Amino acid sequence: MDDDGIGFELVAASLRADSADIGSFLPALATKLAGALPRQTTVRYHGGFLSKKKSVEAIDVDLGDERFHIEEQQGRIEGRRQSAVRGIVLKNEILPLDSWIEALSTRIAEAAQASETARGALKQMLEGS
Repeated sequence: MDDDGIGFELVAASLRADSADIGSFLPALATKLAGALPRQTTVRYHGGFLSKKKSVEAIDVDLGDERFHIEEQQGRIEGRRQSAVRGIVLKNEILPLDSWIEALSTRIAEAAQASETARGALKQMLEGS
């Protein structure tokens, strides 16, 4: 944990908070990540153009040379960690949800230690939990 008291354990706990309910997990995660890391987070929705209710289909978080992808597939959540160079995915690893959250949390905490902007975004995400 760093001197601000922000470590990957806190980030992971924040991201896991909503994981018990699969129906609300992706929307809650999308809100947290897009709010804290708007430039690095892409949220895809499904539901037609005229559909009144759109739901989260997938979330991508780009952190340097790593991309964290998560989506719901047939009632279960699938997380992937991808290594990419100039937008080309070189490695694609499927991770169980807990491992995906831990890997993403570790990477976010590392980015927060290196950048004041990232540290502020992380604090915002944790305070919004």
